[in-house]
Amino acid sequence: MSNWIINHGLSAFILVVWMGINIFLFVYYYLFYDQGPQFEYTRELLGSALPWARAPAAVLNFNCMLILLPVCRNLLSLLRGSFICCGRTMRKQLDKNLTFHKLVAYMIALMTAVHTVAHLLNAEWYTNSFQGLYGPLASKLSMLDDSVELNTTYLNPVRSNSTTPTLLVFTTIAGLTGVVITLALILMITSSMEVIRRSYFEVFWYTHHLFIIFFAGLVFHGAGRIVRSQQVTDPPHNNSFCEDQPESWGNLTGCPIPQFAGGFPQTWRWVIGPMIIYLCERLLRFIRYMQPVSYRKIVIRPSKVLELQLVKPGFKMAVGQYVFLNCPAISQLEWHPFTMTSAPEEDFFSVHIRSVGDWTENLIKMVENLPEGGQGPKMAVDGPFGTASEDVFDYEVSMLVGAGIGVTPFASILKSIWYKFKDSDPKLRTKRIYFYWLCRETYAFEWFADLLQVLEREMEERGMRDFLTYKLYLTGWDQSHVNHAMVHFDKDTDIITGLKQKTSYGRPNWDKEFEQVKQENPSSVVGTFLCGPQALAKDLEKKCVKYSDVDPRKTKFYFNKENF
Repeated sequence: MSNWIINHGLSAFILVVWMGINIFLFVYYYLFYDQGPQFEYTRELLGSALPWARAPAAVLNFNCMLILLPVCRNLLSLLRGSFICCGRTMRKQLDKNLTFHKLVAYMIALMTAVHTVAHLLNAEWYTNSFQGLYGPLASKLSMLDDSVELNTTYLNPVRSNSTTPTLLVFTTIAGLTGVVITLALILMITSSMEVIRRSYFEVFWYTHHLFIIFFAGLVFHGAGRIVRSQQVTDPPHNNSFCEDQPESWGNLTGCPIPQFAGGFPQTWRWVIGPMIIYLCERLLRFIRYMQPVSYRKIVIRPSKVLELQLVKPGFKMAVGQYVFLNCPAISQLEWHPFTMTSAPEEDFFSVHIRSVGDWTENLIKMVENLPEGGQGPKMAVDGPFGTASEDVFDYEVSMLVGAGIGVTPFASILKSIWYKFKDSDPKLRTKRIYFYWLCRETYAFEWFADLLQVLEREMEERGMRDFLTYKLYLTGWDQSHVNHAMVHFDKDTDIITGLKQKTSYGRPNWDKEFEQVKQENPSSVVGTFLCGPQALAKDLEKKCVKYSDVDPRKTKFYFNKENF
């Protein structure tokens, strides 16, 4: 339990606080509408469906306030910079922004379902009350109309026997906006499924922009004021005395005709702040979109991996950061995230783009068809934005794990290390780095093998062979490759990479690797960084908990994962 608290304590605390606020809002507003005297006559028409509709609405307001904040990337970068004094544990929470965004979305989906079902029942019961199916009191309340001469106000929005629940839903502001909001939410959630997001990113991207319609409908949803409460009158209306004799209202002392009014819409007060922040975010993105970006170099690597070296005036980055790229020739609206593979010390920034999906395939085809010496298509850049890898130099010891193209943030880190050694940077506090690279294809190692060769040579020349320990793993091979490896097994360098460190076949034994790191660094704080699949993340996260020592004088492992 203590080891778990080291890695997950603050995250769990934030989650409990968030869930606690949701539960408090639900219970508070449920009791408010279920027991509040001002809604006694409203409950006479709607029964328990009233609190079941209004309590989820309060939770929806709170979560709709939160849903935009985790995707305000510039805000997160600003907070990350502000939290430097607060320690790595606080900054780690910012790296879970998309996880929190999804949790909030799930809560919105759940509360929308409850809210919708309850209001559909309300529409049915409003209609039945007007038709006199629920007794004389409900009938009298339903017959009240807006009348200046009689000084009456209505409670039941159904004003005709021909009004059906369906007609009520599609002819009121609350009903129409509710239908639009619900349809937008269904499309956004279904298109966010992993299988669609990975295979048809464009579908996810475009449908997710229905959030504009969602928030517009949300702001106007309460404008119809369909749920009404009893107002204070002079003389006051005594509900407990008057409810048994509705036919005498207006004629008995203490039983004036009750007055009703809809509550002022509240949702806009919850969401206006985040909406303004998000608009500023989009404005900043547009300003960056207009800034010129030029190409320094274009290289097509093996297995259709495109390397772009770009230059942008005033651009400053840190290790492990990422940018969003937009190519107007492909799409004016689509922005895709890519981790930078260059070091902050270089006068350009680079990205490696693997062919996955329509956008990347179209970009690679455009580059392949460029004439000799031609400039690439116009490119817009938004960023850079911070990630967990920024903190790599805050740890005495770091374990870097990259899977396939997931090696990109660590290429930036390894390059920066080379520059820091070259310039004898006194601020470098990292004492040791363990680098693990898992690849399915042999040619994938060619992306950064030359970088590893340079680092290998540099470490030897400086007598710091132990500073960088790297292990390469080939997870997919055929018999011909095995035969070739057997023939050349006695060579000094690896047959795949040309490095002195030989490539291993299969997957790492993580228990063995963590045990080794723990033995070699008995009193260090070890940062474990991953850019790879979720299954591997779960495995490494468990190992960090398992091998962390509760004793502050001994080894502790902190898990960090890249999220986009």
